[in-house]
Amino acid sequence: MKRFDGRVAIVTGAGSGIGRATAERLASEGARVVCADVNLTGAEETAETIRGASGEARAVRCDVSDPAAITALVDGAVKAWGKLDVVANVAGIGGFKRTTEVTLEEWNRMIAINLTGPFLLCQAALPHILAAKGAIVNTASVAGLKSHPYSAAYCASKGGVVLLTKALAAEYGRKGIRINCVCPGGIETPMINAFQLPEGVNQAVLQRLMPLGRFGQAPEVAATIAFLASEDALYINGAAIVVDGGMIA
Repeated sequence: MKRFDGRVAIVTGAGSGIGRATAERLASEGARVVCADVNLTGAEETAETIRGASGEARAVRCDVSDPAAITALVDGAVKAWGKLDVVANVAGIGGFKRTTEVTLEEWNRMIAINLTGPFLLCQAALPHILAAKGAIVNTASVAGLKSHPYSAAYCASKGGVVLLTKALAAEYGRKGIRINCVCPGGIETPMINAFQLPEGVNQAVLQRLMPLGRFGQAPEVAATIAFLASEDALYINGAAIVVDGGMIA
């Protein structure tokens, strides 16, 4: 038996990076996976890769900041496969910018995608997760646990994910489900290209944040998400698991 045989999972941000690696990992362990991403082409590529490996997957375009899109995502998964056991909130955006240069529009977009999106999906999925006695894994960041310069909006959004996770875990843990989050450090994904320091800031500062001398890889985070979503983690609830190679040790 694979850990997710017979289970249904939704993964947001599944079109690339950690989201794609998570969708593929869950599918490799038997899950039927809804690959959700605002980039439908990327989501379809992930779903096709899963199907090519004899897994079951469907691709859905979803803007996680849109409540109607989230409702349709959850309803579609349940209609297609009858239930929902696992949610992996991975979709997110990031970037460095001097605080005095951040526009209100940029602030609102960061919060909408990184924090409101996971809240909306948790809210919509909870009745089904409760019925299945399943699990939710949110994606925060080490920036949600420790301050980073030039990252006010990002730190605020990811710190919110950590405490959203803990609040939901406290509220629903006695009802037989678990809600945790992962806090990746520097991971080699397409999104990492957005994390360019402002002009004039010494880029060498990034190297000092990498104790292992390299960026992490998306499958390394996906493995942790799969663990937290599985029955191997039955006594882990409300945790923020750091996957950063020692960045904030």
